[in-house]
Parts: sequence; C-alpha cells; structure tokens
Amino acid sequence: MSETEKQLDVLRVKIDEVDEKIVSLLNERAEVVLKIGKTKSTDGTCTYVPNRESQVLERVSKINPGPLPDQTIRAIYRELMSGSFVLEQPPRIAYLGPPGSFSHLAARRKFGSTVEYEALQSITAVFDEVERGRVDLGLVPVENTTGGGVADTLDALVDRQVIVCGELNLGVHLHLLGNGPLGKIERVYSKVEAFAQCRQWLTETGLIDKSQAVTSTSKAAELASQESASAAIGSELAGEIYGLDRLADGIEDNPNNVTRFLVLSRTVAKPTGDDKTAVYFHAADRPGALVEVLAMFRQLGINMTFIQSRPARGKGFEYAFFVDVEGHRESKKLSEALEHAKQFCSNLKVLGSYPCVREVL
Repeated sequence: MSETEKQLDVLRVKIDEVDEKIVSLLNERAEVVLKIGKTKSTDGTCTYVPNRESQVLERVSKINPGPLPDQTIRAIYRELMSGSFVLEQPPRIAYLGPPGSFSHLAARRKFGSTVEYEALQSITAVFDEVERGRVDLGLVPVENTTGGGVADTLDALVDRQVIVCGELNLGVHLHLLGNGPLGKIERVYSKVEAFAQCRQWLTETGLIDKSQAVTSTSKAAELASQESASAAIGSELAGEIYGLDRLADGIEDNPNNVTRFLVLSRTVAKPTGDDKTAVYFHAADRPGALVEVLAMFRQLGINMTFIQSRPARGKGFEYAFFVDVEGHRESKKLSEALEHAKQFCSNLKVLGSYPCVREVL
C-alpha cells in the first residue's frame, strides 16, 4: 500500500467517525421534531411555518464557519426540514404540473423531496385546491425576469381567498436531455417558450430546424424517453424523472433568467423582522389617484420592490395594480400606511405578508 493510500484510509476512517456523530445528532433533532409535532396537533397548527423556516436558515448561515458555503448549508437544512415534515404531518403541496415542470423543480428546491406533491393542470386549479382546503400549500409563478408578470396568478390573487405566505426565486436553466449521442438527434421537443429562450444555441448547433413544439417541457422529456433519436429541452428534474442524460447543460440564451414563485396558504405568516407585504389596489376614479398612492408610500418611508398593472375587470380601460412593499402588515408603520392608502383607492386588498427571500435556488 502506498503512502497516499495509507493517508486516504486514515481520512476515510475519520469521515466515518464524523458521519456516526452526524447521524446521531440528526436523530436527536428528530426526537425534538416529534415533540413539536405532537404539540402542534393539539391545536391544528400548520406544519409549515414560514417565519420559523426563515429563522432556521438565517441562523445556520450565521453560525457556519466554512469551508462549506452558506448556500450548501441552507440546501442541506431545507432537505432536513422536509424530512422533519414527515415526522410531524407531511403537508400536501400543489403546483403547476406536469411532474418535471419548473414549478415542480421550484417546489422540490423549496420543500425538499419527502413531502406530498400534487401536480395540477392550471394555476387557477392550484388556487382552488388551496382555497378549498384540499391541499395545505400551493406554489405558483408570479413574475419572470424575461417574461414579466404572470397574468393568471395576478388575476387569481384578486378572486381567491388565499394568503401569500412565502416566496422563492428559481434560476431557470434549460438543458438538452436525451439518450444520446448528440450527433444523431433527429428531433428536439419542447414548448415554444423554451425554444425561444434557447434560440442562439439551437441556431449554432443546427438543431433549430429539428425543433418540434409540444405542450410542456415535461411532455417533451416523456417523448424523448420513448424515442432513441429524439431529445428534449427542459429542467434537470424532468431528465431525472424520465431517465434522460443531460447532453448539454445551460443552453438558455440568458443565464440570469429567474422566476419568482409565491407560496399560497390559508394562514398568515408571522413577522420575522425582514418581510414583504403583497398588496392589490384599484386607484380611485379621479385624476392623479395613482400618483397619490405612490407618493403616500414614499412620504411614509415605505419601500416598494415590485409593481405590476393589470386591466381592472369590468372597468373599461382602467387598471389595477399589484405591489410588494417592505414590511409586515402587522407592523405599525405599514398598517398605518395601508390605512392612508385606502382613501385614494376604490379597492385595496392585502394579499399576505411573508419573509423576504434574496437567494436564487
């Protein structure tokens, strides 16, 4: 045995010893989780608590001395919390399907792999299932850095009695999925939007003339898995589900494409000290009403992080507005600002407050 092999053996023994301690501590933590679950069950408290999730992730980042990066530690703890849900009462989470979609990937990145998921055929169906209590949480896209606001989500936020309790940002990375080899591909399946986002790469490789549009990136992966000379453009999760290799990674034209998702619930998230509040309002039907609302937020020191307009239903060419402002609806400063804003609005609805998220998953 060489000297290098001897050193590796010593280090591997050390890793085994550390792993034993980690497993023991994980199960010690799980015992406490079980007690928490029993306590929650006495009053019907929801398993998923957004403010507590935020506190745990921030704390483990602060106490992390390295060399593991904070992003890795946070990913480990997300999966750990997902496993903890199973010990309490696994929440059922609805998302825009089919399985393997980017909404599915976002849900997995947010809640881990051990909770219960339900793929639905439309964004409105996700809202319906949350509102009717058939699922505990819903996950829907609300805006994209390339495509802007998601109209179906914005409209449903007004119509449905659900509460926004969380958010996450997902980096949208597209991959060429197939059984290979790349040089023998005769067809490339994906949805129209995905082709548009990869046009430069498809042109450079000559695959743009072999593109065939289908209803979703997940359907594309399913078809590619059944045909040896076909490939699909989709998420890494779609590749995993349908047993496809990643023939080319990150083929999107814009590597900084990000979609923001909202977490829907029937319960209000508690303040964390670093929160956002989503608000819908329809400015009063008089000149300058919108300017008065925005000026009022500015004068009271309320920072606005998002604004999106939508045609107001039944109001001709009038518009309603969706905004995200910093602060929790229960804080004195923001609650007073919202009360002041009502005098300039014919309708104002607080859609929910939730912990701020800055990282991209």
